[in-house]
Amino acid sequence: MKEESFFEKENSIPDPWDLPLETFDVSKAEIFESNLHGEYFRRLRKESPVHYCPDSQFGPFWSITKFHDIVAIDSDHKRFSSDTNIVIGDAEPELVTPMFIAMDQPKHDVQRKAVQPVVAPTQLSELEVIIRQRVGNILDDLPENEEFNWVELVSKELTTQMLATLFDFPFEDRHLLPYWSDVATTSETVGIEVDMNKRQEVLQECLAYFSKLWHQRAAEPRKFDFISMFAHGEDTKDMINDPMEFLGNLILLIVGGNDTTRNSISAGVVELNRNPKEYEKLMSDSSLIPNMVSEIIRYQTPLGHMRRTALEDVEFKGHTIRKGDKVVMWYVSGNRDEEVIENPDAFIIDRNKARHHLSFGFGIHRCMGNRVGEMQLRILWEEILKRFDRIEMMGEPQRVLSNFVMGYSNVPVRVHKK
Repeated sequence: MKEESFFEKENSIPDPWDLPLETFDVSKAEIFESNLHGEYFRRLRKESPVHYCPDSQFGPFWSITKFHDIVAIDSDHKRFSSDTNIVIGDAEPELVTPMFIAMDQPKHDVQRKAVQPVVAPTQLSELEVIIRQRVGNILDDLPENEEFNWVELVSKELTTQMLATLFDFPFEDRHLLPYWSDVATTSETVGIEVDMNKRQEVLQECLAYFSKLWHQRAAEPRKFDFISMFAHGEDTKDMINDPMEFLGNLILLIVGGNDTTRNSISAGVVELNRNPKEYEKLMSDSSLIPNMVSEIIRYQTPLGHMRRTALEDVEFKGHTIRKGDKVVMWYVSGNRDEEVIENPDAFIIDRNKARHHLSFGFGIHRCMGNRVGEMQLRILWEEILKRFDRIEMMGEPQRVLSNFVMGYSNVPVRVHKK
């Protein structure tokens, strides 16, 4: 069904059903900021699920928009490479920061394995105690009887504190972590000009800070934090000698632990307010929280896409993808695939098989910290229900300008305590 009223209001964003498919470009960040991307991808899934865009600000690229096609590409590591760039835009060669999510086997596996124990199931029970205490403190400090930005006081603060724990980062400087995350993702994901000199300056400050932590951890017995695990890992202990690779992996772990969970925390409040019947379900049955968490992550799809590069000519669904072509897997579209997910545009907290979604990716690059993210959301909503009758959204939320991070900059709310 066409969202005509929305497109009538948003004069700068054309109705996708009026555009010729051969010039269709879903990479424009403004489409996502206006939350109008759903209709664009609906048309692609229906008429051109494997679509070639010959010209965009990021160059030509293929769009993969259906659930099972995305799984096929995401799992085919021999023909589709993650090397160097995993977002639609190419970083300038001098700005490339190697990271294990943007590596192929075997190097990817070695570096991922070094830090995987930090978020392993055996660590979750210990982390849960810390998260619950911090969630309680954050919620108890929220202002009463006044409007505030949920993103700043809850979403960002909780994920920042979690990151500080995973890095064993000085708690008093934790505000630097989301700042570095935002700076790192900005230039690669949005359709705006960015001061690249400033970006590099900030990221060098990030590198310098973490380099000091590395040397401290290397001189101490190994602990269960990301830096210590890298510093003591047999295959990663020399990473400090390749500053750009060290920086790249820092960015990966900071962004992975910040943007994704932060925006799912915000999305939960937004969608429960937009779907009051679902909010009532939650209020009357807290056992729905784990399932609701999966539904939030599917519905929001915190990272809208991942990109691969074809290593050879590939015949795929009747199309010839040439060696070197960009192939963009639109998770945000696959999570709304009508042929796989029943009534996908509805937010249903007791949805059957809610964990059957694409938000964490597939194959060797599947999100390493997915269980930690889910746990943060679960604990947050358990603690919310103990304290509040309702979190009331006071106005329209503001989305970020990005084709990669599906997030919010402002969700105005007022909390009603029990």
